[in-house]
Amino acid sequence: MRLDKLSIINFKNIESEDIALSAGINCFVGDNGAGKTNILDAVHYLSFAKSMHTLTDAQCVRHGEEGFIVDGRFTRDDDRPEQVVCSYTRRGGKTLKRNGKEYDRLSEHVGSVPIVVVSPADTALISDSAEERRRYLNRFISQIDRTYLAALMRYAAALQERNKLLKTSPTEDILLIYDAMLTASAEIIYAKRTEVIEQMKPLVAEFYAALSEQREQTNLEYRSELQTASLADLLLASRQKDFVNEHTSSGIHRDDVLFTIGEHPLRKFGSQGQQKSFLVALKLAEYTLLARHAGAKPILLLDDLFDKLDMRRVAQLLKLTAGESFGQILITDCNKHRLQHTLSEAGVEYRLLNITNGKAQL
Repeated sequence: MRLDKLSIINFKNIESEDIALSAGINCFVGDNGAGKTNILDAVHYLSFAKSMHTLTDAQCVRHGEEGFIVDGRFTRDDDRPEQVVCSYTRRGGKTLKRNGKEYDRLSEHVGSVPIVVVSPADTALISDSAEERRRYLNRFISQIDRTYLAALMRYAAALQERNKLLKTSPTEDILLIYDAMLTASAEIIYAKRTEVIEQMKPLVAEFYAALSEQREQTNLEYRSELQTASLADLLLASRQKDFVNEHTSSGIHRDDVLFTIGEHPLRKFGSQGQQKSFLVALKLAEYTLLARHAGAKPILLLDDLFDKLDMRRVAQLLKLTAGESFGQILITDCNKHRLQHTLSEAGVEYRLLNITNGKAQL
């Protein structure tokens, strides 16, 4: 899938811009704060109907304006044209339209415009809590499996209601109803997470080796309480604890993924370069699986390309992603000459736009 034209109105620092894109590598260069990442975030809105950062819709409206519009004209891998428009107003809220038809639920759109994002914010997957890694898994798997997304939404709703009940001393019969709801959804989520992580392991190892040219072994280890017992049994065993703490202490909402390098935790023993290489390898593995399941090549967004990667590793990354297995790529960087030199060294063709105060120029 490729994005042919991106039109943006009053989104962050971008007043009005129409950007034509090539089917291959597209580079956006400019000073920090010029608006390079805002262009990638606009593309993210076309895929997920939300920012790739922890920003609300209102925070993405250009200062002094009442709303924004992001309009994308795409061509699918089978050459079918497609238009996706995401708009937001402070009074009317958010709407998402695909080929002129508005979605009843935004979740129905997830997976329609597959994308993979590599950005400096990815370090949170290593440094932050398990919640960040679960959020990553959920966002990724939801793009390839609607059953997973539906189960995730049911689980979240049941968990919220169960936690409310625990604050009001509910009867055992009522708790058993919610236990059954959680268990049914958790089985679907656990099975899919297990499957996807097993598929990612060899891909991460392969891409890490190609990027780093090093021999360290990498691994992903899925950790879940459901590996030891069913959720129904776990909920019964933690019943008194849940009453005391007034929240559900067992379930897939406590799952985690451990990243290791050389059989040691990446968080403690990996250098910045090793951690970044691992994260890029993780995202390329995600890209591979997403392309395989979606039947279309996702759009790859590489934000701040040289963040914690030296020129050699960036060149390796560009050579990898310029191959037939990958499709359209959008890159941002603040150093035009460094990027041009590395692209030339990698021997890849590209389109470059200069970004100044939210304006794009060739």
